[in-house]
Amino acid sequence: MAKGECNCGEVAFEIKNDPMDVYICHCSICRRATGANGIAVTVVANNDFCWLKGKELVKTWEKPGHDWQTSFCQNCGSTLPGSNDDSRMYVPVGLLSQEAEQLQVAGHIWVGSKAVWDEIGDKGKQYSEAFA
Repeated sequence: MAKGECNCGEVAFEIKNDPMDVYICHCSICRRATGANGIAVTVVANNDFCWLKGKELVKTWEKPGHDWQTSFCQNCGSTLPGSNDDSRMYVPVGLLSQEAEQLQVAGHIWVGSKAVWDEIGDKGKQYSEAFA
């Protein structure tokens, strides 16, 4: 089991099964959303995820003309877990507590659009676009 929270601690959640894999998206949309080289997430089934507190503080923004959205805390702005389909949650791994120390990078997506200064230095499988 893993738990996580935003920077201000007003939004908290729990993952019932221990997450293992990290996927890093390097697309330009994720770079703008985070201000970094992309976003590192673990993917969990909706049934394995639950909000512990602060769900009413979760705000979602959808990029016009794209099938993409991001969720964030309305108090502190931390990127929060979100869903882009009916079965899975995408959980930013930076929010997880130390209980999730077993996480390993399994893959990188949208490597074909990564920033020129972004160097991938781990053994995660690289996908030019989304998962094959």
